[in-house]
Amino acid sequence: MQSDFAISIPRLRVVREAEVAPAVARARAERSARRAVALLTMSVVVLTMGGLVMVLSASSVSAFAEFGSSFLFFKRQLMYAALGGMVAIGTSRLRYQVWQRVWVPLLVLNVVLLILVLHPSVGRSAGGAARWISVGTFSLQPSESAKFILVAGAAAILTANLKYLHADPVRWIAPLIVIVGMTTGLIMLQPDLGTAMVIAGSVFILLFVAGVRLRLLFAATTFTSLVAMALIMGERYRRLRFFSFLHPLADTRTTGYQLYQSLIALGSGHLYGVGLGASRQKWMYMPNAHTDFIFAILGEELGLIGEIVVLALFGAVVYAGIRIAVRAPDAYGRMLAAGITGWFGLQALVNLGAVTGLLPITGVPLPFISFGGSSLVVSLAASGVLVSIGRAALKPPRRSSRRMDRAEA
Repeated sequence: MQSDFAISIPRLRVVREAEVAPAVARARAERSARRAVALLTMSVVVLTMGGLVMVLSASSVSAFAEFGSSFLFFKRQLMYAALGGMVAIGTSRLRYQVWQRVWVPLLVLNVVLLILVLHPSVGRSAGGAARWISVGTFSLQPSESAKFILVAGAAAILTANLKYLHADPVRWIAPLIVIVGMTTGLIMLQPDLGTAMVIAGSVFILLFVAGVRLRLLFAATTFTSLVAMALIMGERYRRLRFFSFLHPLADTRTTGYQLYQSLIALGSGHLYGVGLGASRQKWMYMPNAHTDFIFAILGEELGLIGEIVVLALFGAVVYAGIRIAVRAPDAYGRMLAAGITGWFGLQALVNLGAVTGLLPITGVPLPFISFGGSSLVVSLAASGVLVSIGRAALKPPRRSSRRMDRAEA
């Protein structure tokens, strides 16, 4: 006898691993991209806020002695940080591919500004170098914006010639030599060897990421090193800096004075530091206490723990930048992210090496921390570009209409 009640048993289908793997991989990639963007944003914000505190502490004495206000440099840096934050928000929301199209007019404008800096009626000199253009109460340093523009331009040139890297290297070497040589040459006339070295190093990192052959990289490194050594030996003040680096304690009253005071500041901090605002070296002992050598004051006031925290934050910026570059949706995004990350890491390395005596003094600021409007605004803008590349990795890849038609068929 047939029952009046029929039991409906759902059919179970075994889901194959090949069907799940793409979705799982996509979810993991999105989580990784979000973590990289969040880590980068958090590290940059903390470094910038810490830089504001240290600029106030390191510049308070010299600002009061020269201008009658201990908060002068802090107020300017706070204004630059606010402007840089707004620019960073703008660049983070802008599609990063736009830099692949606009780098040429930006480079032309930057070259014009670099030429104007050298004109005595336009450029402002400080410490024997003409690097700034004064606009009212603000100062513009074109060599800082040149870092980002050249990274964007070199990334565009290499991306457009990836298939010619080994087959026809002249196609990409010639334009790189023109733009890098012309810009660094103008920067050297200021003179500013440190910035020129950072730009050259950033382009070298781009060449390595692009996959240029090692023997060509070795030849470029050898040639650049010989040129740099010739430039160092060609100017008296550069020779003195180089020899004081080799023998820092040979003359602690003249050529080795700045490094000697920096080492005193770092050594006085011990583990926990003398306390925020309690530095003794900033009382007119340490030259450029709030600019190039702000890390020495930080080490004195916050000790080894504060130094490790700053190093960890820069390490987080580099790590996040590498993760963003690896997951970039296209070759240009990968190149641009790698170039910006290499620029940040290299500049921090050059500054910290000079402060600790491991590298010659070059006058390169510490990114996000040292006082300087152009450096801070450009660095924050570049970090916004990194965020834009990281966010682009979260979007699903676009497929052409033909592929979509084949998939639907």
